[in-house]
Amino acid sequence: MNQIIQGLKSAALGIDRAIETFAVSAVALMTLIVTVQVITRKLFGFVFFWSEELTLLLLIWFSFLGIAIGFREKLHLAMDVISGRLSRGINRVLDIVIGLSTFAFGLYLIKYGWDFTKLMHPNRMSATEWPSSVMYVVMPITGVLVCIYALLQMLGMDTTRHKQLDEELME
Repeated sequence: MNQIIQGLKSAALGIDRAIETFAVSAVALMTLIVTVQVITRKLFGFVFFWSEELTLLLLIWFSFLGIAIGFREKLHLAMDVISGRLSRGINRVLDIVIGLSTFAFGLYLIKYGWDFTKLMHPNRMSATEWPSSVMYVVMPITGVLVCIYALLQMLGMDTTRHKQLDEELME
């Protein structure tokens, strides 16, 4: 049984690393595309026909995956001033309410994100001719990730991967 749990943790860490790697790569590629677009426009008077569309696609994917990473790292808004003055029992109830609300938000993204993705699939993006659903399929993916992180956090598991960021912000 312990090997199964370790295997699940390893798989989850691998998925987390892949998501973070994709998100960071999306920002780097976005920056590169926009830089090349500005240079080619100013120096040569043209832009690559696909550059704006691909940049928008990467921005959308980065933003939605950033939402999931933010929930995983517990970077959502918190009112420490208020919760610090409440009893441990009330804070536990609030943690449950927050966890359930987060889970509900994830379900919302899954349901309506998938519905919207299916609705947009027949449409084509103008420059790349890809289905428009490519742009929106990240919504249900983010919803699944948010639900998983919410469940793990409600079960008392620490999902944060970058504790040093919290320490750096406090300094």
